[in-house]
Amino acid sequence: MGRPLVRAAAALLALAFGLRAVSLLAAAPPGTAASANQPPALAAGAGTASSASAPSCPPRTLPDGGVCVPVPDGSREGGQALAEQRAQHHDREGRLRVYDQIPRRPERPADYRKYQLPVPALPQQSFVTSGYDLDLPDDEQRRGAEMKAVGHGGVDLAQKRGTPVALVPLEHQVGDADVLFVGKLFGNSVVTHHAVREQGALRDYLVIYGHLEKPASGLVRGSTLPAGATVGYVGDSGSPGVVHLHVEVRRAREGISLSALAPGELAHNSKTVACDPRNVLPLRP
Repeated sequence: MGRPLVRAAAALLALAFGLRAVSLLAAAPPGTAASANQPPALAAGAGTASSASAPSCPPRTLPDGGVCVPVPDGSREGGQALAEQRAQHHDREGRLRVYDQIPRRPERPADYRKYQLPVPALPQQSFVTSGYDLDLPDDEQRRGAEMKAVGHGGVDLAQKRGTPVALVPLEHQVGDADVLFVGKLFGNSVVTHHAVREQGALRDYLVIYGHLEKPASGLVRGSTLPAGATVGYVGDSGSPGVVHLHVEVRRAREGISLSALAPGELAHNSKTVACDPRNVLPLRP
């Protein structure tokens, strides 16, 4: 009687051991192997970072208890990090100019009318000739007999003289905007500063409102502006006879304090980078 009982007990123990090994293998992520003679945590790679048995989890996941757990993606809450690109064109004298710029992301609509703009776009507004084009090939960037520069780092919005210009908050903006500059830049101009969250970090952006007839009354450096506040009125200062609003968005380079820049440095490529406005303007409801 003793031997059959011993053999039965041994068979049951072997069966239990085999089932345990199968369950550990099944719990391991694809492409990994769990060792049946290790505790579950170590077999799944949840021990030390140097464990040779740690599973190879796909990007944006971490091993936890034998499975790969997704890690929260900060870009969903704080916007995507906008990538700078190097571009170039020939200036009016034929010299090659190289510069950094942030082109429109492919998933952002190309049609400017889908965005909230500081002034309404007129029905006959042509964004082909007045929109951002620094990301286009050299020969496709706008040029003209009356233009001092080649290429366009913003968007020109034709409107009636005196039309109020409303401040538009940028996507993923944190807090209200504040005024960096009021004075002569692109004609009469107002420059606002916006803190924008990108990939969980705050980046400094500025928006230039140019060729104004005049700034809003009482607007001075340091003023805080909520969404919809009037920054000025459409005019043709600096562009006689061409009544329009020039809107330009630029991002401060790493280590640059916008508040410390002189007016002439605000739009300088060594201090700030031109950004396609469609990357950061909010979409219309």
